Amino acid sequence: MIHLAKSARAWGGPGFEQALKEELGALDAEALLLQQGLRYSSHALTDGMSVLVNGAEEGGGTIRVRVGIFYAGIIAGCNCADDPSPVDPVTEYLDLLVEIDKATAATTIRPAPEE
Repeated sequence: MIHLAKSARAWGGPGFEQALKEELGALDAEALLLQQGLRYSSHALTDGMSVLVNGAEEGGGTIRVRVGIFYAGIIAGCNCADDPSPVDPVTEYLDLLVEIDKATAATTIRPAPEE
């Protein structure tokens, strides 16, 4: 279970966005669904990941934040000497909906619905 306690405590104040970016940045690729969000590559990387807060609201004791994640992916080949697959990183982008329970900081992360 993911808990974003620092973000829950910072909600409503000037430090919320920074706290959220720090906590999301500390999560692994699996928790952030990065592998599922790949469009142009086959393996997600978290190095150099950037979080963009696209909107936030509160309702029913839950903080709902729409975030965009810029990250890199690579096309993973077989690592053979004659493998023509490029190893250069490709920029990927994923929209996520982060829902934080204000009382417990329990957090769910899922792909954001299309607007």
